[in-house]
Amino acid sequence: MGSGTRRPLKIVTGVSGSPKIYAAAIDPERSTLADALEIAKLAEQHRFDALFAADLLSFGAQGAIGAQEPLIFLAALSSVTSRVGLIATVTTTFHHPYNLARLFGTLDHVSNGRAAWNAVTSSLGEENYGAGELPSPEERYARAGEVLDVTNALFDSWRPGALTPDGRGGATLDPALVRRIDHAGPYFTVQGPLNIPALPQRRPVQFQAGQSEGGIELGARYAEVVFTSLSTLEDAVTYAKRIRARAAELGRADGLPLIFSSLHATYGSSVAEVRRLVRERAEATDFAAGRKALADMLGGGIDLSERPLDRPLPEELLPDVRSVNRRRGRVEIFSRLARSGKTLRELIIAAKDTGHWAAVGTPEQLADAIEERYTAGVLDLIGLSGLDDPRTRDFLVAGLLPELRRRGILGPDRDAATFRERLELPPLPPIGR
Repeated sequence: MGSGTRRPLKIVTGVSGSPKIYAAAIDPERSTLADALEIAKLAEQHRFDALFAADLLSFGAQGAIGAQEPLIFLAALSSVTSRVGLIATVTTTFHHPYNLARLFGTLDHVSNGRAAWNAVTSSLGEENYGAGELPSPEERYARAGEVLDVTNALFDSWRPGALTPDGRGGATLDPALVRRIDHAGPYFTVQGPLNIPALPQRRPVQFQAGQSEGGIELGARYAEVVFTSLSTLEDAVTYAKRIRARAAELGRADGLPLIFSSLHATYGSSVAEVRRLVRERAEATDFAAGRKALADMLGGGIDLSERPLDRPLPEELLPDVRSVNRRRGRVEIFSRLARSGKTLRELIIAAKDTGHWAAVGTPEQLADAIEERYTAGVLDLIGLSGLDDPRTRDFLVAGLLPELRRRGILGPDRDAATFRERLELPPLPPIGR
């Protein structure tokens, strides 16, 4: 479908997990929120559509300290923004759905209808939640489905008209329009109704991250937007066709779920500079650490320490994805890359981007890469970083974004009462009587 007939591409940037945020924690003159506040203000100024807060639940997880708690962090950012959506990554594995409904409902209220939930099943952190061993992917996705059923029922427990203005600055409640949900399932028993008023959006926009078999099924059933790691156009096309076909079988609205991919972009002002940056990045690779990182991407059960860098990995070394308990989607991505004939050296360099879409070029060349996916119908939202660095910010806001607008890929700024309206999502299904 041509770009002129499609929903304009929506742009997102991240606001948590930066080393600068943690450095601020030891500076008595700064808040750990200071850098994110600046990013949030810049995002609104340059017409971004949303802020995205990731999460990690363990100290030292994947080489990072962790992350600020996304819901509290974004609630703080809501006070200095008025337009951008607020996407919080929160696990379904270690939280109760009634608490989740209250937390996300509150974020939607304090932001005047800008909350979104990136639901994940988590592959880390079980040691901190009394869960013993991490449940299997199948169990995590089964629990996630029930969590989403319960939270959606709680959000819908307030029928239209339950609260009406009383003409004196208050409201009148019709208790008959606030209904119990009386849920009893394998994981939860929840009576309801939700004890905060109906949300501005009725429900937060539902994002979901996960590309394994279970993740695709969950996303097809519930997600309005899926956050993906799709390193090639071929992968993106295959994934989009598969999840949307399953969503159609489940009776979802046409075009759902939307596809959200982050682009790990390296900017250059000329072709010569781009080539230099690519060369320098490859030369700076720590291959000893990279072997360990790649082993983690392949499920963590293999030893790559003695493997030759300039030869492909043998088939027998690659894991059976069904035997992997953590991050199956990522294991599938790197197993496919290994089977494509890439050398160990190439795989280690690819692992720097953790399986995400990566591209290098001038703003015009990067716009070409974005336009290719957008025109193919496999890119509805894009994650772009760089607002926190003056060099990349200039390439982004003075180069790439104007070029995308010139091509008609990014639309004009539009008024939207809620994040759901900003994304131009189809209406939610009606609430049952």
